[in-house]
Amino acid sequence: MQDNGKWHEERDARGHAMVPATPRDVVHIRVGSFLLVAFFAFTVLGLITGAPVMTAIALVLAIVTVIDIVLAVRRQERRSNGEAG
Repeated sequence: MQDNGKWHEERDARGHAMVPATPRDVVHIRVGSFLLVAFFAFTVLGLITGAPVMTAIALVLAIVTVIDIVLAVRRQERRSNGEAG
């Protein structure tokens, strides 16, 4: 398949999508998404209980986690060797 220098999605023998990713990037995205749910819960809990310090800490950690996820996705997109992880 000719890709003309652009990324394309390949399929394995069972029809599952194969994307160029490293296991490290996948872990960053999956664990990060789990942490975002927890940070959201702590933020809501902090707002309900009136704990501004807990709310602020949860928001800062959520922002750092979003940045980490974005960087992991960008690393995936930059890989163009077709290796599936």
